[in-house]
Amino acid sequence: MKKAFTIIILISIFLLFYFLQANFFSWFTIAGVKPNIFIILVLFISLFAGLKIGIPFAIIIGLFLDLMVGKNIGTSAIMFAVIAFIGSYFDKNFSKESKLTMMLMVIGSTCVFEIGSYVLQIFQLSIYVEILPFLNILWKEVLYNTILTIILYPIMQKLGYKIEELFKQQAILTRYF
Repeated sequence: MKKAFTIIILISIFLLFYFLQANFFSWFTIAGVKPNIFIILVLFISLFAGLKIGIPFAIIIGLFLDLMVGKNIGTSAIMFAVIAFIGSYFDKNFSKESKLTMMLMVIGSTCVFEIGSYVLQIFQLSIYVEILPFLNILWKEVLYNTILTIILYPIMQKLGYKIEELFKQQAILTRYF
């Protein structure tokens, strides 16, 4: 019951992030570049809930966004699944206690997502490769996502440890003779 309630909360958080991304951050851009707060959300879910919850959420979020934005379907789903996989790797090898570590995770995840999406779009749409404009947009988005991570970190950490406690329970089986 608690897991179902937590999944409903995660879906509500996604809807809140979707509203923020579509409406609020359209007004607040850095030189015309919006943050991609879904990268932070997918990384957060995979860090604290684990791979079994992170990858399905990542694929669903990616497909939903691809359908809503109208780009080629599947690109965001694939890249968010990669971010979820990377998040589970970070969970096993790095500490979530440090704000600096979380910022570096978001920076790396944003770069992987954007570069991977760009490469997939080059192959799918046969678009012309423009490296300098892409890098200009990339560093602004990385900066924006990092600033948002600094702001959201205390909330993410408190909620994250509650989610981690629920989804990563270690079932201890004792054997009596």
